[in-house]
Amino acid sequence: MISKEEVNHIAKLARLELTETEVIKMQKDLSAILDYFALLKKAPKPEIVKTEGDLSATRNDQMLSSYDIKAELIGLAPDKKDDYIKVKTIL
Repeated sequence: MISKEEVNHIAKLARLELTETEVIKMQKDLSAILDYFALLKKAPKPEIVKTEGDLSATRNDQMLSSYDIKAELIGLAPDKKDDYIKVKTIL
């Protein structure tokens, strides 16, 4: 079980002021968390399966097409002026 001094040290690092009752509750809670981590360490590790190819390789950035989405979006707007979409005044 984690000691009261350790709980107080952690609380100080977190800039928390704990009452004696809160220290005892935190002592139990932190101990339960650490016990769970100890349990997880004992869990069997999954088998690593090798895959074909190099997954760490990155692809080069490349433009897929010269598709101009701006022109299409402005073209779909119900009310427009030049290259802008007209909206109602909001004030």
